[in-house]
Amino acid sequence: MTAQETIQKTVDENDVVLFMKGTKLMPQCGFSSRVAGVLNFMGVDYLDVNVLADEAIRQGIKDFSDWPTIPQLYVKGEFVGGCDIITEMTLSGELDQVFADKGVAFDREKAEQIRAANA
Repeated sequence: MTAQETIQKTVDENDVVLFMKGTKLMPQCGFSSRVAGVLNFMGVDYLDVNVLADEAIRQGIKDFSDWPTIPQLYVKGEFVGGCDIITEMTLSGELDQVFADKGVAFDREKAEQIRAANA
């Protein structure tokens, strides 16, 4: 299976996927840590894909999304964004709406706590 096929299969078979440097329990860069931290705090069930473990996936995800940076968040097969976009969406409440619209469980109270702490 090619990297592109592996990525497509991963995105298709999992409701929420974060392609990141490191893992959700041990991020290996600040940007990945920020997005994983948001998802973890909000109680989102997601698959973490450590791009540092496979150079083909690391480059392949950039080609797949036509997005140059990592991390990359996918929800129900749709590319949502990288760290800056996810941060903005979290603070504006847009990420809550994406999860709600797509039927992804998350803790609304925790999402509100993030916004309150950053107001």
